[in-house]
Amino acid sequence: MSVSTSATNEQPGPSGLRRSLGVRDLMVYGLLFIAPMAPVGVFGVLDARSHGAVAAVYLAATVAMGLTAYSYAQMVRAVPQTGSVFAYARAGLGEGAGFLAGWMAMLDYVLIPAVAYLFAGIALHSLVPDVSRWLWTALAVLVTTALNLVGVRTAAVVGFAVLALEIAVLLVFTAAAVVALAQGGARRGWDTPFTAVGGFSLTAVVSAVSVAVLSYLGFDAIATFVEEAVGASAAVAKAVLWCLALAGVLFVAQTYLAALLAPTAPQRLAADPAAQGSAFYDTVESGIGHWLHVLVAASKAIGAAFAALAGQAAAGRLVYAMARDGRLPRALGAIDPASAVPRRALLAAAAVTMAAAVWAAERDDGLDRLTSVVNVGALAAFALLHASVVGWYTVRHGSRDRLRHLAVPVLGIAVIGAVVYEASTTAQLVGLAWLAVGLVVLGAQGTGPVGRRR
Repeated sequence: MSVSTSATNEQPGPSGLRRSLGVRDLMVYGLLFIAPMAPVGVFGVLDARSHGAVAAVYLAATVAMGLTAYSYAQMVRAVPQTGSVFAYARAGLGEGAGFLAGWMAMLDYVLIPAVAYLFAGIALHSLVPDVSRWLWTALAVLVTTALNLVGVRTAAVVGFAVLALEIAVLLVFTAAAVVALAQGGARRGWDTPFTAVGGFSLTAVVSAVSVAVLSYLGFDAIATFVEEAVGASAAVAKAVLWCLALAGVLFVAQTYLAALLAPTAPQRLAADPAAQGSAFYDTVESGIGHWLHVLVAASKAIGAAFAALAGQAAAGRLVYAMARDGRLPRALGAIDPASAVPRRALLAAAAVTMAAAVWAAERDDGLDRLTSVVNVGALAAFALLHASVVGWYTVRHGSRDRLRHLAVPVLGIAVIGAVVYEASTTAQLVGLAWLAVGLVVLGAQGTGPVGRRR
């Protein structure tokens, strides 16, 4: 049975959501959420875990997330709705699976902005230590929430300017690193960012991929704007794939250069976890100079805050979509007529994010606790996304395209399973606990259709 009709016919969004975002705007949101220099915060952790093969980690993570991006591109054409994986799993697997996909993704969409706000607070505190990092963190939440409430178009314009700044800083780092390597040579072997220091370990690389996935989370948020995109599903599919590919190139390039300049051996970093958080900054400081350290820190502070802006916007739309369909309180499923944004859903997401970010900012181990759990929700949702491709195309519509609609999603599920298996025990337990709560909520609601949308 052909599935081309479902894949090409565009459906208008719900009343109140305006189509105002082009492919460029969508990519801005995706890259803002990801952040072009996302590896800065986790470079030391990945370097230690992978025995120095940090560029190989990002290469493997790009391939793994590429499978997920491809499945997103398939499903956004079939189900062009703002609920993203919630809508896809519901269409491909049924109401119960749809709720669980949205529930698990909500853990990711709420906590990732909290991590980004915390990164901003830490970076700003390092530049102005007289102001506590929790206060910087809270200020970042308030400023970006205000921008999101003004409207999606305004936030996209401001976000584009911030993204341009981040890319400019990344280009400066790249040029300075190349000059430093040409003048002083590499501190490690030229191939070690891919082959490791002291021997390559596939297990170590896969374990590090479970953390590196954090750097990519955000490209999927593009799909939540499908009802606000000019060109709808076609534009979103293109933006998702291009955003993921561009991020992969940027991540591999910058971590390769940083690994060559790193002053500390990965084995020493592994023995000193406290030094892992500042490893990238220490590399820039010793390999290039203090001026670039300050520039990178300032860029990271601004970029992280606006990564959280994009994440908060996506979280608000996921909450709105689930509320609109009766899976969350319907009061959250309203659109503000003046700004055409889901104001109540945005404020609810912002409140939870603010609480998590400020709590973490006041704890010495707050960053470690947050980053250890944010991936699991997204990975579980991604697994259901892949299953939705099989359910929608192969099972429901009888597609004979075994590569796109069976092999790729099954391989994607297998890769995600391997990454989750290598994740920390804490992350696995939090994911299971969140899933258990979701099952209880689902059982209380029932798995059948929940009524007509408003």
